[in-house]
Parts: sequence; structure tokens; C-alpha cells
Amino acid sequence: MRIPFRLVDVFTDRPLAGNQLCVIPGPVDLDDLQRQAIAAEIGFSETTFVTSADGNRYSMRIFTPAKELPFAGHPTLGTAFVLVSEGRIQTPATQSIPAGDVEVEVDVQAGFARMRQFEPRFGPFVGDREKVARAATLSEDDLHPDLRPRAVWTGLNQLIVPLRDSEAVVRARADPEVLWPLLAEADTDTYYLFAVTGDDTAKARMFGSDVGIAEDPATGSAAGPLGAYLVEQGVMRPGLITVSQGAEIGRPSTLFVDVGSGAGGWSVHVGGGVSKVGEGAFDLPL
Repeated sequence: MRIPFRLVDVFTDRPLAGNQLCVIPGPVDLDDLQRQAIAAEIGFSETTFVTSADGNRYSMRIFTPAKELPFAGHPTLGTAFVLVSEGRIQTPATQSIPAGDVEVEVDVQAGFARMRQFEPRFGPFVGDREKVARAATLSEDDLHPDLRPRAVWTGLNQLIVPLRDSEAVVRARADPEVLWPLLAEADTDTYYLFAVTGDDTAKARMFGSDVGIAEDPATGSAAGPLGAYLVEQGVMRPGLITVSQGAEIGRPSTLFVDVGSGAGGWSVHVGGGVSKVGEGAFDLPL
């Protein structure tokens, strides 16, 4: 069976930066074991499998090298960009995934895509600062003196970890023996550490557990919770927040988070650049 694919880089304005994505624009008759095997073969943080596409709606599944995800950030933007640029769907579009429906807008000429994430849910604060610091091979002094780590959800649960400064973000190194049990306790797969670098800017990194990657270069599903966290804690005002990520692993990325809060509830939008890198096909005896 021949299975066409597209390669795009997301949260960047140029190829060979940002977060890599493999899109199977399909639909292709595959079972979940086959989808998982293809995602492991390509080895990117995520691979998407479009199951239907028509008009201004499409459905898809998202697989990391190790497991399926109900929602993810750069797969949403990258897949929508591919489908719109190839005339398979119109923009704005509604993406249907296991987590629910997501609104996505694509500007092909500008090389940009933007999504509205789910309304934030704020989980409990994590009290064991020493364990949180050790999970990133840091000391308690490297943690922010006033802000506390907390789980936040806008589609995927994320442990948001505030650090004192960007230098601590650069020095951080995941310690799996501490990190993985900590994430299990927080009911998440992701440790998203950050430092505020300006009035509306932050620097972040993501360490994972059982998703099949050690560090993600750009995490849209965590940037949304980070923006909500910063506004909810009063660190930043509602509006546009720019998050830098990925430089430490050679994939510099820029994520734009637009957070609104008021009587009508929360709104969290995440966007970024998308660049096409290549295309090809798997030839598999399926």
C-alpha cells in the first residue's frame, strides 16, 4: 500500500526550525497499530492521520512515537495548513478530534495558522517545591519565589513550572527518576518550565514522560495553559503573549498566545508560522 505524507515545520517562519510534523492527508484505511507503527517510524513528536475532510470540517487522529493523544497544538496547526493549502478544506475550519471540536484559521500566503483552544481548567498547585526542582535537575532557588507550579488544561493537562529567570530555563535537564513520578502525581505527561522575559514575553521548555520524546521544541498544547496561567496569576494582562522555545535542542520556535478573560469566560488562541518541508510516500505491505 502506498501512503502519501507531507512534512511541515510549525511555530517557525522558515523550514528546518520549529516543531516537525508528518501529516497523512488521507484518508487511508489503517488500524491503530498501523498508525502507531508509522508514527514510531517517522519519529517526530507527532504524526497526524486525517480520517475525513470536506468543506470546512475535517477529522483526524494524533499519534506520538509512543501513544495517541486526544489533542495537540502543532499537529492542529500543521494539518490544517496542509489541508487548506492543497484545497482539501476551506478556512476557517472545524477540526474534530477525540478531545472535541477545535476552530482553526489558516493564512496560506502569510504561512500562518491559529486555533482556539478549550476553556482553561486550573488544577491544584504542587506543594513539593524540592521535588519539582529536582525533576529538572535544579535547586529550589531556581524556582520562582512567588509563583507556584500548577496543572492547567486547555485540551491536554500540563504542569506549568515557573522559574526565577531564563538562565535557569537554559540550565534545566530532565531527571526521569524524579520527573516521571511527579508527572504521574500531577496527572499529566508534560513538565512545561518557563521564565518571564518581558512584559508580554516568556521563554519555555517542555520535558515529557511516556509520549516517546525527551524534549519538545514547540508545545502549542502547553503554551495555551501557560498563557492562561500568566493571566490568571496576574503576571500579565489579557492579550498577546510571545513564547520562545526550542533553542536548546536546535529547533528555535515562536508561539503566539492570545488570552482573553472576562464575564463571558476565558478565550485562549495559539498560533504560529507553518513551513512546508517536503512530501513523499510510505510503501508498506499492509
